[in-house]
Amino acid sequence: MPRSVNAVASRARRKKVLKQTKGYFGRRKNVFTVAKNALEKGLQYAYRDRRQKKRNFRALWIQRINAGARQHGYSYSAFMGKLKENNINLNRKVLADLAMNHPEAFKAVVNAVK
Repeated sequence: MPRSVNAVASRARRKKVLKQTKGYFGRRKNVFTVAKNALEKGLQYAYRDRRQKKRNFRALWIQRINAGARQHGYSYSAFMGKLKENNINLNRKVLADLAMNHPEAFKAVVNAVK
């Protein structure tokens, strides 16, 4: 019985990896074994950083709210505590946008808290 190899599937698998690594530097784009390792690592980073992006944005929003609140004599934690007390349900993303781009609206929120 002749030897059976599935060359079509093997080539397709390699082409898929090399297509995904297009644009990588050096041998990472055209040598299969190197490209496969680079691609696996890249996908690991992508998975991790999709979660890390959420943390980074939350930290950025907190910094912006803190800066805005301190201009009106509050610390971040005191300001957020007062918001909860007064049942003002604005999330950090919206508050950060107000503090950065609409200071008069942010001042109105601070006055509502006082």
